Amino acid sequence: MSAARKAPLRAAGPGRLARPVRQNPSDVLRLGLIGIRTRRLRAALSALGISIGVATLVLVTGIPASSQRALDDRLSALGTNVLRAVPQPDQDPPVLLPASADRMAARIGPVTATGQVANTHQLVHRSDRTDPHDGLGLSVLASGDGLLPVVNGRVRAGKFLDPATDRLPTAVLGYEAASRLGVAGLPPGREAPQILVGTTWFTVIGILDPLPLAPDLDRSVLVGWEAARKTLAFDGHPTVVYVKAREDAVEAVSPVLPATLYPELPGLVQVSRPSDALAAKRATHSAFSSLFLGLAGVALLVGAIGVANTMYISVLERRKEIGLRRALGANRGQIRGQFLTESVVLSLLGGVAGTVTGVLATAGYAVYEGWRPVIPPAVLGAGAGGAVVIGMLAGVYPAIRAARLTPTEALATT
Repeated sequence: MSAARKAPLRAAGPGRLARPVRQNPSDVLRLGLIGIRTRRLRAALSALGISIGVATLVLVTGIPASSQRALDDRLSALGTNVLRAVPQPDQDPPVLLPASADRMAARIGPVTATGQVANTHQLVHRSDRTDPHDGLGLSVLASGDGLLPVVNGRVRAGKFLDPATDRLPTAVLGYEAASRLGVAGLPPGREAPQILVGTTWFTVIGILDPLPLAPDLDRSVLVGWEAARKTLAFDGHPTVVYVKAREDAVEAVSPVLPATLYPELPGLVQVSRPSDALAAKRATHSAFSSLFLGLAGVALLVGAIGVANTMYISVLERRKEIGLRRALGANRGQIRGQFLTESVVLSLLGGVAGTVTGVLATAGYAVYEGWRPVIPPAVLGAGAGGAVVIGMLAGVYPAIRAARLTPTEALATT
């Protein structure tokens, strides 16, 4: 028993009022744990209620957040932040974008990457013995070496064009182009296949995966920019400029791009509007945010009601204990502190257990679905911190009720 309970009043000499002994924090905590230690099953069930509420909070936040991240990744693969600029067709004279159009677009603040291609108007053949007028429906495009990251492309076999191959007669085939040209793959250790572009043989150094963002590139043969100028009589003017910008600034970049690429007559440059996938992505963000708020509020409310109910019943059952402590000199503030501490500790235990359970359950479900587990950092703190707040709020009324009991009223209870 603590010193405060053994000697609640300190002698002050003749004619002086006794002053109550103040409890230190360890005494308050020890008294607050009495109810938890003596009624372990009820405490465990009460903590279970709050842990379920906090675990629900983590689950309804983490699982939708993981799902949303997976959806965001899929929508981003569709080019939500990619713009495509092309000259206005059927103009006399034709609109010629500058050769450095991609570098000019890169100067726009929110732009993160640029790439460009140009139609060389050459035909491609499997060999020199095929019909010279049959280009297999494929386009031969001069390409900058920075194109692939802008269109979210990946190389299936070999490698993409780079500064080392820019001047050499090398080619990278789109997915459909490789099929039509009969190039199934690039086995290591074997001689690389060659294709005839115009009157020049080009060595195939790479094959691309399908490009959902730029399907026209699937039916194209990509050659180096300088190699096209050197061997294919290419004039150096791009016909398509791809621009990747920060997602929150796509709408701001779109109207600026024509004047940047063709300042003489910006109206002669067409820019694709932001993808419908971007609008869908933002709509899901809004919907998910509202869902998180509603479900989290319900989960915490259920937990708070459970703790308040347990503490209220605890006060009713422990009136004799309260009366005995009051008779021994404990004041109302110490009684309030005891029950409020018990409520907070009970909620904190449930909050920690619920947070751990919710994190493990969220991670397990996300891995099962093939998603990257995503748990907002604020939720981890809200699990334990929110439980403490809930414990304080839920324990206020029971603590006040316990403190209002007089010693005679409490001891008279049978």
